[in-house]
Parts: sequence; structure tokens; C-alpha cells
Amino acid sequence: MTPEKPDGLAVPGLDAAAARHWARRSPTTSPWLHEEVARRMAQRLQWFREMPNSWLHWEPAFGGIEAHRHLRETLAQAECRVWAQDMAHALELTREPSRLSWNPTQWRRAREPMAAQEDAQVAMLWANMALHHRPLPGALLQRWYQLLHPDGFLMFSCLGPDSLIELRAAYAQMGWPDPAHAFTDMHDWGDMLVASGFAEPVMDMERITLTFTDAEAYLAELRGLGRNLNARRFGGLRGRGWQAALRNALERRLPRDGAGRLLMTFEVVYGHAFKPQPRVAMKAEQAVSVEAMRAMLKIGRR
Repeated sequence: MTPEKPDGLAVPGLDAAAARHWARRSPTTSPWLHEEVARRMAQRLQWFREMPNSWLHWEPAFGGIEAHRHLRETLAQAECRVWAQDMAHALELTREPSRLSWNPTQWRRAREPMAAQEDAQVAMLWANMALHHRPLPGALLQRWYQLLHPDGFLMFSCLGPDSLIELRAAYAQMGWPDPAHAFTDMHDWGDMLVASGFAEPVMDMERITLTFTDAEAYLAELRGLGRNLNARRFGGLRGRGWQAALRNALERRLPRDGAGRLLMTFEVVYGHAFKPQPRVAMKAEQAVSVEAMRAMLKIGRR
């Protein structure tokens, strides 16, 4: 099996049971941050010489419903598939309002997304803000690899290690466990892509800082983004006294901008990589099928 990280370990400090519980949710709206990251990731499509003729959206409810609609318009002629834990819910969210058109060129555009089957293969797999919640991300990368055509490509984003640096510092000052597990560095993601079989990985990152008028608005944003999956988080439920202490700690210890608003920083990691054409190990005498020869001689779309 391909190692989950360069040292062969799963993501340290992430509670796998809590992560699975969080993944089973079926949200009806996508967090603002996820939509914004998806919008920025979509701008990277212009780097590719040709647009894909088929694509798969991995967990669109988490990745961004508005982003999904934008991609459907951008890739109007491409076949769209969807994968989600709750497939029926995902297909309902991504269904476009019915529009009657007498123009035959619009009929393909009006086709609804289809559920992705286990043996599906597409030219692009789109996964926005998904990997940092996975306790074994290498296994997911291998699954994405299998879902791509040769010469197809993966586009993904996730949170990097400098995310929530202000909140982590405030928790440390209070002597509390971290408010989130440690997120993986983009260089480690590049290593995992190569270990999973991908070629030509390209990684980059940026920081996005949100501001909030008070601690209540700050906490409401965090609840929409996810849950604390740190294995060393507080055990059991917290009471009203804890919530009051938390709000007070945030008001007193979080840094503020020039207008006095509380800061919340995210490091966003972007990556893309290709699935290379299959290679045939050559011996002194080698038999190669016609299909394999065609695949090796095929000119890539890059």
C-alpha cells in the first residue's frame, strides 16, 4: 500500500472516528470560505491548454454549490459526475432548474450530473477543501487516481498548517488543547501525490484572513467550517461556563485589525497533478496489446 505520508503514518493527531462522523453530514449550503476558495481554484483552469470533456465533483455540498454551478457553465460541453457520501442529497443540490429549449445545441448543456460509479473514469477530478478532514489522505489520493483517465488531471485544495494561527495561540495562552488537528504542509502533499502515482504535481498556497466584529460571529463562522477533530481535544461536553470563558478569551487574546475586528487566518493549499500514460516494462522479448500500444502512442492533451 502507498504510504499515507512520507514517513508512512496517517495524519497525526486527527480523531478518525470524529472525522467519519463529520463526513456523514449532508449540508444544504456551503461555507463562504469554501465557495471563495473554489472560485480562486477555478481561475487556475486557464493554465490548461484544453478543457476536460468530463469531470467529477467530489463532495459538492462541502466543496461549494455555487462553485459547482459556475463550473457547469465553464465546462458546458463536459459530462459531469458527482460523488458524495449522501449521493441522493448531492444530486438534488446540484440539479439545475428545468429550462425548456428548442435549440439542439443546448440539450447537452441541460443534462444533469450523474452519480459516479466505482469504475467511472473522467478527465478531471475536482476536490475542494476535502483532504484536510481525512485521517488517511493517501488512500483517498489513490482512489482519485483510479477515477481519472490517463492524461486526466486532479485539482484540489485544502487547509495548510498556518490555518487558525490566532486561535491556536489564544488556546495555548489559556492552557487548552489545540482547537484543531495539525494540517499537512503542501510539500508533503506533493510527496503523497507522487507516491500515489501522479505525475508533475504543482503546489502553491496563499493566506486568506477573515475579520469579525465580535467573538460570537467568530465562533459562528468556525461552526460552519467544521468541527475540532483534534484527538487531544477536551473530552465530554462543555457547559455554559466554558462557553462564556471561551468568548471572553477570544475577545481578550485574539489579535485585531486597525478597525478593531478579530482576525482569523487560513493557509489555503492548492494542487494539481496528472495521471500519466501507463508504461509497459520491456524485456528482451515483449508482447504488447493493441490497446496498450494505442495508449502509449496517444498524444496527451497537456
